[in-house]
Amino acid sequence: ENNLIGIEILISVVMSTHNNQGIVHLSIESILRQSYTDFEFLIIDDFSSDATLQVLKEYELKDERIKVFRNSENIGLTKSLNKLIKISNNKYIARQDSDDVSLPNRFQTQIDYMNLKKISVSTSLVKLKNSQQIRPKLSHLLPQKSIIKIKNPFVHGTLIIEKSLLEEVNLYDENFYFSQDYKLFYDLIKKGVKIGVIKKPLYILNTKDNISSKNKKQQAYYAECVKKEIIPEINYK
Repeated sequence: ENNLIGIEILISVVMSTHNNQGIVHLSIESILRQSYTDFEFLIIDDFSSDATLQVLKEYELKDERIKVFRNSENIGLTKSLNKLIKISNNKYIARQDSDDVSLPNRFQTQIDYMNLKKISVSTSLVKLKNSQQIRPKLSHLLPQKSIIKIKNPFVHGTLIIEKSLLEEVNLYDENFYFSQDYKLFYDLIKKGVKIGVIKKPLYILNTKDNISSKNKKQQAYYAECVKKEIIPEINYK
């Protein structure tokens, strides 16, 4: 249905990747296999030292929806995502992490849900690599204004949000090298935005050697800064 000529393209998918040559193709393929096909796919290589950029360039030649960019130095996820959001063309921004996989019905399910509920942010539950389903956490039964002061209950890679809403909170806070997703959700909820949670798995989360597992100390520090509403010390990486 959404392949009709002249239909409005709603989604800009944004993905930043760094030294992910062995796995990034799985993430890209999972987006290209979406049942909802009308999107642009913006991918930025954050100055990889391996063959990641070559992999991205090959996909760019294969699919006209893909546009590849490259940072001239390694600037991190927060700034890379903001660069892509600024050049995106569509109503919704969809996140995809470069070591995770979206199930084929993810975009269609989220867009249908957002049209129905008129909710600007939609975050869905996930599966782990060993195919265990993460059950709806009890935290989702609590008011979002309460739980967000304790922890981030949402999975960043599953986010679809109206670009205009991101612009209202000045995109991702570039003071946050890590936990930028927690800071974003915190800012949105503080603003009164209700984040919709779809209670079926639409995303496969890679928990092995990802940013969070490699940088636990830094993540914890930045998360504390979110809770305390303080600006992190500069260059704490």
